[in-house]
Amino acid sequence: MSARAMISTPQPEATETGLEILRRGGNAVDAAIATALVQGVVDPQMCGIAGFGSLQIFLPKTGFHGFIDFHGKTPAAATPEMWQDLIEGETRDGFGFILKGRVNDAGYQSITVPGSLKAYYEAQTTHGVMDWPDVVQPAIEHAEAGVVIRPHMHFFWTADDGMGRVLTAERLAMTPSGRRIYFHPDGRLKGPGERLDNPDLARTLQRIAEDGAEVFYTGEIARQIDADMKANGGLLSLDDLTAYRTRHCEPLWGRFHGLDVATNRPPGGGVMLVEMLQILEHFDLPALGHNSADYLQVVAEAMKRATSDKDRSVGDPDFFEVPLERLTDPAYARQLADSIKAGEVAHVERLQAGLEESKNTTQISVVDAEGGIVSMTHSLGMPSGIITEGLGFMYNGCMGVFDPRPGRAGSIAPGKARFSSICPTIVFDRGDPRLVIGAPGGTQIAMGVLQATLNALAFDMPITEAIVAPRFSATSDAIDVSNRIPRRVTDELESRGYRVLRSHLSYGFAAVHGLKRTADGGWDGAADPGHDGMALGL
Repeated sequence: MSARAMISTPQPEATETGLEILRRGGNAVDAAIATALVQGVVDPQMCGIAGFGSLQIFLPKTGFHGFIDFHGKTPAAATPEMWQDLIEGETRDGFGFILKGRVNDAGYQSITVPGSLKAYYEAQTTHGVMDWPDVVQPAIEHAEAGVVIRPHMHFFWTADDGMGRVLTAERLAMTPSGRRIYFHPDGRLKGPGERLDNPDLARTLQRIAEDGAEVFYTGEIARQIDADMKANGGLLSLDDLTAYRTRHCEPLWGRFHGLDVATNRPPGGGVMLVEMLQILEHFDLPALGHNSADYLQVVAEAMKRATSDKDRSVGDPDFFEVPLERLTDPAYARQLADSIKAGEVAHVERLQAGLEESKNTTQISVVDAEGGIVSMTHSLGMPSGIITEGLGFMYNGCMGVFDPRPGRAGSIAPGKARFSSICPTIVFDRGDPRLVIGAPGGTQIAMGVLQATLNALAFDMPITEAIVAPRFSATSDAIDVSNRIPRRVTDELESRGYRVLRSHLSYGFAAVHGLKRTADGGWDGAADPGHDGMALGL
């Protein structure tokens, strides 16, 4: 369907909320922030006010185009060497470390300083047209009514990748509040179709509606958080909350076949997306055949090169000199493309095989009738499992991705932001927005966004087809494929010496949500069928 205004998210309740805000005269920013707050209620392990993310805003009416990055920052009490003697391994995809006791993965020490609520508030009060309490109200209403458990929500709680992470169901049971919200009195985890009651969250949101974000960072909620952390050995403190600042910056730009790609800067994953697109610009992808063995090999080699560059060179630019100019240089992309054409097989260095990063993240893609656009990806990382009694929300667990080895791009340091693959992106054709795209999916985000972008632009697929097409990934020396990639294709790759790992899932490697400009000047939207969401338009 083509519409003047459009929104796509992984949760039906969130998509409906955003559309209703647009109906009421709100702009894309109002719709995005109201949607984000509702997502924290109806998908509370995917995101929330104690999470992190990256938000791209394009408002042609006011002439604004920029990012608010709100990555989780390491508390001041953290030190580079505090976990170096606890290392058991690195994740196979290079997006996290396994420590004895899983102290970085779940519990009070896994929490970084949250940025989400501050970013929501700054974006809406600066660029929105509605009153802040009216934008928060839909989330309050959802929290007061209770939340029905959707299939993907329950799947995420109960899925076990067999790799040793703390299971999400175990995280849900780590605090009395979690056990009260997510479990029956006899200890059984609630199931699909059942309702979650969380009046504490409704009261917290009401306080935020009345007092703004500062109640969370310097006020009464901040003091409650501080007391809970002190009582339970957490690293997070009131001083950390008071000192937290978002990062406002210009987009990172890249080029693909004459189109301009606007995405986020480090520590976000946009640099990986730009590098891969600029490498692949040097190949006639349609001639290779979509999802053929040749296509998978070429794209996988681009993914591996970008992954290695990320591992070596991308971190928080306030703490580590990121060679951004080199990584996004078209000449460098040509050099890497030439190495692929020469048959060179890239190697991705790993400490040892291990676990994969959690996929709990979510996305908002929205366009309003005046051409305003927001693409936002936000998350809890790996949820910590911690809910402060009386507050109702779960904190992020982002410490798990920091490198416990001192002296590296991703090493722990007070105030440092963690790298994330999130890359909310807008593609322009001579200043005219053509594609709005982003995804949840842990370290696979950039890989999923890359493939859907190639599908939409290089293969000119409608947005639904671009998102539904089977995906794959190469963030290690192996090529991971979804179960809908034909075996004749993977057999051919294996005959060329590649190790291929087949997922049992038909949909995977991020959950892309996007909007694409139609021939009549309107917008079409799609939600990834691997999640529960939908796209709606006006």
